[in-house]
Amino acid sequence: MSVSRETEPPAGAEKLFGAGWTQAQRYADLLSTWGVERGMIGPREVPRLWDRHLLNCVAVVPRLPRECTVADVGTGAGLPGLVWAIARPDVRMTLVEPLLRRVSFLEEVVGDLDLTNVEIVRARAEEHRASYDVVTARAVASLDKLTTWCWPLVGPGGVLLAMKGRSAPEEVEKARPLLKRLGVTDVRIESYGEDDLSVPTTVVELAR
Repeated sequence: MSVSRETEPPAGAEKLFGAGWTQAQRYADLLSTWGVERGMIGPREVPRLWDRHLLNCVAVVPRLPRECTVADVGTGAGLPGLVWAIARPDVRMTLVEPLLRRVSFLEEVVGDLDLTNVEIVRARAEEHRASYDVVTARAVASLDKLTTWCWPLVGPGGVLLAMKGRSAPEEVEKARPLLKRLGVTDVRIESYGEDDLSVPTTVVELAR
């Protein structure tokens, strides 16, 4: 299966994925074909697959501690979880997703890419009982709802990395009362990929 002209990676993408570059290209191929056919992403997302999705996710990889455990809540088509697992084979990734059709897609992609550092759990965040060094989510819910679901999964010394857009400051302010009740005192808004992306990735970081 060849990559269409629409999904050709931009210059500089290879260095962000390192040794996982071939797998990253294959994943883009699968998203633009299987992913569209099975409703994982919309066809309009294909031309901006690299810039808006894959590079947006991989930009955050330097933030991950070595050999950490990560849960990607509501992973959908595997963003950012599969991107992180590809770029960082030392990371142990758990994809948490409640919908069967998405889980089936993820299982096929993980098998196709031969990713040995990925586990898939079919569950909602509030049903999942585990503890991780890093918990993340992208385009799942507002920060207050997301923190309610995800904070119990963040282990001692761990961090919740909520991938957000321009609304991050407003969402943080809205969530302040909830964060105070939960005892979250270390709240930061960080940007990643400023040297590599036209639009850096914004992440709200909540540390335990």
